[in-house]
Order: sequence, then structure tokens, then C-alpha cells
Amino acid sequence: MQLLAHPDDDLYFMNPDTREALDAGTPVVCVYLTAGEADGLNKIPGAPRPAPDRAAYSSARHQGLRQAYAELLGLDRFTPWRKSVLSLHGGHRAEVNVLTDGARRVELVFLNTAMHTGRGRLGLPSLWQDRLLELRTVVAEDSPLERAGSYTYEGLIDVLVGLLERYRPTLVHTLDPDPDLQFSSEYERRRDSEQRGYSDHADHTAAGCFAWAALIRWVARVTGRGEPVPGFVVASFRGYYNRHWPKNLPPAVLERKAAHLVPYGGAHDWECGNPSGCGDYNVGGDRPLTNRKGWVRSTHHRYPGPRAVVAAEPDGRLAVYGVLGLRAVRWSESAPGSGVLEGPRDLGGGPLAPVLGGASTADGRQLLFGLRFAALGGHGSGNEREIVLLEQASPEGPFRAWRGLGNPSPGRDHGRRIGIPVAVAAPDGRVHLFVRDAEKGISTRVRDAVTGGWSPWHDLGGGEVQDGLTATVDRAGRVHVYAAGREAVHHWTQDSPGDGLTARAPLTGSPAPSHAPAALPAPDGSVELYYRAAAKAGLTAVNSENTPRFAGYGPVAAAPSPGGPVLLGRSAEGRIQLRTAEGTAVRSRGPVALDGAALHLGAPNGRPASVGFGPDAAPWVWRPWSTARQHDAPSISVP
Repeated sequence: MQLLAHPDDDLYFMNPDTREALDAGTPVVCVYLTAGEADGLNKIPGAPRPAPDRAAYSSARHQGLRQAYAELLGLDRFTPWRKSVLSLHGGHRAEVNVLTDGARRVELVFLNTAMHTGRGRLGLPSLWQDRLLELRTVVAEDSPLERAGSYTYEGLIDVLVGLLERYRPTLVHTLDPDPDLQFSSEYERRRDSEQRGYSDHADHTAAGCFAWAALIRWVARVTGRGEPVPGFVVASFRGYYNRHWPKNLPPAVLERKAAHLVPYGGAHDWECGNPSGCGDYNVGGDRPLTNRKGWVRSTHHRYPGPRAVVAAEPDGRLAVYGVLGLRAVRWSESAPGSGVLEGPRDLGGGPLAPVLGGASTADGRQLLFGLRFAALGGHGSGNEREIVLLEQASPEGPFRAWRGLGNPSPGRDHGRRIGIPVAVAAPDGRVHLFVRDAEKGISTRVRDAVTGGWSPWHDLGGGEVQDGLTATVDRAGRVHVYAAGREAVHHWTQDSPGDGLTARAPLTGSPAPSHAPAALPAPDGSVELYYRAAAKAGLTAVNSENTPRFAGYGPVAAAPSPGGPVLLGRSAEGRIQLRTAEGTAVRSRGPVALDGAALHLGAPNGRPASVGFGPDAAPWVWRPWSTARQHDAPSISVP
């Protein structure tokens, strides 16, 4: 289920993830909170300015979505859809459009809240903030709804909870509830459609907040009835943020993503059967690619990083930790090398962002770190985030209670802008925790090796970077942290083991990164880095004698081996691929992989394992070169 502000948010910000799920046969339900009517102007390029018609423009954008999703299903863009009216919680009603192709299915649910209140304010953000507001709906032309309604804050959240109850999704896509701080001139802000002080449209932020509030209420409501926690995972996506950072989609992936916006934009001379228009002409043709804002040229996850924390038990079985139903959970491999995960066992801690950090103490105790929604509510109520810790009481023993580690960015508003925790254990027994803070830098806390106590938060300085940090320890025992800046990789490290980390000069001489690099300690004491440069499919290697051929897109994970680095990433088609000295294996069977697959080399035989999640919210283990029977046989190519 995708919870969106406007028609086209999914096409601009969530693809290619949406397309990959559809290609794998996953049914998709898209819930659009606004009618998308804007100013009612569906401008035809080169033609006179039309008269405003909000109902017609909303209808044309809905038609564009139908055309786009028909093509995503591999059907003719003008394939007829089944339209109906769905009764919702509290007497509300929504238009639903359904298209099926065999077992594949897309449903578009239009809640149709007005984009403006009629008093010069945006609708969704005002509904999130204003206790007295009742936001009207807009009925699109030719909609089966026929009559308008209205929503209150509580009414909209309850309707979203009701839709979650109805469809029981295992994967939920949302927009970014906590966009970056972004200080631009008033001219730039208005020109780029961003809210004052932040790197996104205000509707996107409100839609992300409403979505997360509904998810939290859904879990609370279900567990309050004594039922099991719903089994779902979440992926949240950045919005207008895309224009402020290097583009991360290489040409082949970008071309395919942009192609799906062509039927959405449509054209006025198409014969689509919708009298109000055949798409959003404002973004038709090649305009998504020629638009200087470049939103289509990236897909950024709000919570980047491996979704699974993987550890090896003493007998060789894998222990896998992840977030399910907004709570931390644990799976255990049934036998060493089996690839069968048993569980999950609920570890609590929610509501948590989708990605955990992990480290192990010198005596073998597991530490898990999460980003918790400590409070999330509109109308001026609490909206706070905190970093939390779950610590094992003894090796292989039970876990202690969750503990709060605070927030490196003081203040309610700044505290919402922090990133996913990343941790690494140093040879001296200390554990270093790192978080991207609201100022787009890095802050740290350090766990004492003897007492287990934590230092205060400390700002490490340095330049602005994206979230998705990489921490490693070199052969001399020094801790390093790397992150992707706008023009280069940024670096923090120690002068000597045990010292505090300080910012070093960005790594000039190498191309700008599109994501945080993978880092490996090299025999000569340096650190090897592997990443994809902005808008490039090939791999960039720093401090490495050779640059492996490993084309694809998105972040890369790396681990050392005698034959050279083991690399995990995604092919241009979105498949997980693993490269070792023996060749490159592509995971061609099993559920499509969500973002954030993890790489693990801790098995007794030293064979690499990849652990990830599918759209069914179930984890999988992939060992392409294992002698154990695999659920999916890999396709092997030797470079």
C-alpha cells in the first residue's frame, strides 16, 4: 500500500521500487489523500492559458494515473478500469479504480481532500495543524462519487487506519514525515515549490505524518484487541530533497522510470475516453527529464541502510534482527546453512523507523539501535524522535529493557530531522554510535568498554552529508566514518586508536558519490571504498588496486575475503547481485528484494550470505555458492 499526497508522487519519488514490486506480481493499492486539483490549470504546451477547472484537472490527473499503471502492468494505456465507490470509516466515501491482469492487480483509492482551504492555506498541512479545520473534498469530473464531503484530523487518520485494516498490507510506502532543513531565498523556495525552511512540499510532509500516525494507531488498535502485531514493513521516500543532492539513478534506470511518467502526463490529442483530459499536461512528454528540478533523476529512501542486522550464533546459525510492525523482532536460522528462518520473536521498542543499527561488545553481547517515533501527532501535540538501545544482558542471553539514548539535535523541530543510527565496535572494547543530525553533519556517542556507560552526544563537525553512514575499523584499530557529500565522500577518523574522531578533508580526486561508500580495511593500513558515482552505473573504487566490474544502481555493501572484496548490490533491473572472486551471481528467483539487503560473511565455511526482505515482509537468506539446497538457484557470470 502506498500512502500519497498527490497523483504522481509515486511515479516521481517511489519508482523504481513500485515497478519492481508490480513486476514480481505484488498487488498494489495506492491511496491519494488530495484530489490533486491545485489551481485547476491543465496547461497544454503552446496553447492559450485555459480557464481554471479544478474538477476537470483532478479528473485528468486520475486518468493519467490509470494510463501509467496500465502500462506498468504491461497493458495498453487506455485499458478500461472498473470504477466504484468505497464506504469508509465515519461515513466517508472514496472513489476506487481497479485494474487486474491475471493475478496482478492495482487499486487506486482517491480520498480527494482539497489542496487549499479557501483561505490561502494548503489543505493537508492545515488539517494536521488546525484543531478547528474541517477540510472539504473535491469531486473529480465524471467520478462515481457525485457529492463532496469533508474531513477532520481524527476522521482522516481513522479512515487511513480503516484502509490498513481492510487491505492488511505487508509493505507500506510513505512520503517523508521529517524532511531536511533547507534554507533558501524566498524566490528559490517559491520557484521550487518547497515549504519555508524545508526541502519538500508541505503536502508531502503532512501526508507522511498522517501515514505514520495511522500506522502507529493501527498497531495500537490491533494489539489493544489482544491480536498479534500486524506483519508489515515500511519504506519512506524523500521528495523534493532529490534536487539538492547528486542524482543517483544511472541512465538505463532513469530512462525506464521517466518513461512511466509519459502516460501520466498524457497529451491533449489522445483519445483516452475521459472528457476532462488525458493526463497532467503540465508534466507531459519529456518535461520530467528536462525540468531543472530533476526530481525524477533520483529515488532516495528516508531511512537508508541494511534492513537486517545479521549475527552468527556459536553453532553457525544466523540470527537476524529487523523491524516488523514497527517493532524490533528476531529470527533464528533453523540449522546452520539451511536458509530457513524461524520466528519472529517480538523484542518491542516501537514505533521504530524501518532500519536498525547493530554492534557486538567484546564479550559477544548484541547491541541494537533504533530511531524511535517517541511522539507523533498533529494539532501541536508531541512530535519527537529519539535514538534507542536494546542490549543483550549476556552473550546468547536475554535482552534488557529498551533504553533511550536521546537525540543529538536539541529542540522539537530539529530533533525530527535525525537519521538512522550506525554503530561499530573498536578493538579497545568501546562501541561508537553515529547519527546524521539536523545540521546534516554527524554526531556521536561512545560506550565505555568497562562500565557500559555512554558519553554525551558530540558534534563531529565537517561538511553536509546525506544519511546512510558507513563505519569501519582499519588494521591499526582506528575507527573511520564515511558519508556522501554533494561533491565528494566525507571522512572522519581517529589519529590513534582510542582518540576522538575528527573531520578530515573530503576525498577529492574521485567523482561525487550518489550514496555512502562501502568501506573495507586494506592490508596497507588504508581503507578501500566502493560506491557508484552520481548518475553512473559502474563502480568507483578508492585506494584499491583494481576497480571491480559491478554495474547496477543504488548502494553497495562490501566485505573482505582472501580473493578480494565481496560486493553486494542491485543490478539495473533491480535484482540483488553478489560478486566474489568466483564470479557474479544474480538472485533471479524468490520474492523481489526491498531496499537495504545485508551482507554477512560470518558463516563457519566463510561463504557469503545476503539477507533481505520481500514485499511479503518475510526475510530471506541467499547463499549462491553454498552446498546447501537453495530456494532459488543463482545465475552465475564470470567477469
